[in-house]
Amino acid sequence: LLFVACVALYCACADAWFGRVGSAVRSGWDSAREAVGSAVDRTREAAQGAGDMYRAYSDMPESNWLNSDKYFHARGNYDAANRGPGGRWAARVISNARENWQSGVSGRGAEDPRADQAANRWGRNGGDPNRYRPRGLPRRYR
Repeated sequence: LLFVACVALYCACADAWFGRVGSAVRSGWDSAREAVGSAVDRTREAAQGAGDMYRAYSDMPESNWLNSDKYFHARGNYDAANRGPGGRWAARVISNARENWQSGVSGRGAEDPRADQAANRWGRNGGDPNRYRPRGLPRRYR
């Protein structure tokens, strides 16, 4: 009887110990898998957001529409940010890089890049890009 009690106690202790260890290992694996999945999601969102930014910035000269610049800035940032945190990050990085480069090259002064950045932030923060849409711009550019 003493032997049976000792075996039962030993099994209960082992189960408690290994059950916790197994649980911690499973939990660690789940956390690692979650982190990798999250990184993959953010990378995908960033790539898709960069594509949104490219589409908006390439539509801008193609449209050749007067006063449409701010609309395309807002639209590119809006579309990219709607992809998720990775897209929002890509929109911020691309917008800042473009405006920093353009302000040094364009010769248009500091006012135009500031207005572009305001449109970038508006779209990136979920504001409707149509706020900047010029009247008569073809529907193709949505």
